[in-house]
Amino acid sequence: MELAMQAEAINEIPVGAVVVYQNKIIGEGFNQSISLNDPSAHAEMLAIRQAGKTMTNYRLIDCTLYVTLEPCAMCAGLLVHSRIKRLVYGATDLKTGAAGSVFNLVASDKLNHQIEVNQSDMAEQCSKMLSAFFKRRRKEIKLSKSISSLNK
Repeated sequence: MELAMQAEAINEIPVGAVVVYQNKIIGEGFNQSISLNDPSAHAEMLAIRQAGKTMTNYRLIDCTLYVTLEPCAMCAGLLVHSRIKRLVYGATDLKTGAAGSVFNLVASDKLNHQIEVNQSDMAEQCSKMLSAFFKRRRKEIKLSKSISSLNK
């Protein structure tokens, strides 16, 4: 949640992620796609990149990824390729979720690795944080359009 707040502080979608191995955080990240001009700079992607460097291995066997929002298809594919053992996510993503909501890439028997998936007991707090962010963002866009029309 703290990492998600860091994302929100720089006007990114508030998503944070950590990779844990043997009860130690070995990678962390928060959404930075807008600020880095990088569509792949999702919280999960950044956390897994850091974890790989920490472990000096591209395979993250026996690691758990904790993330505040259900991963998208890009990030779910990354989890499978990195061999993450377990995923724990907060809010469900009914638009792009790929860990059971819209797709279930992380448990597909067509792929060579499946991931144990659990929803966090902090799902409600994660969902509220995201909802508040998007509500604020819609209000800001509406205000910006109103100011723009007044200036014409």
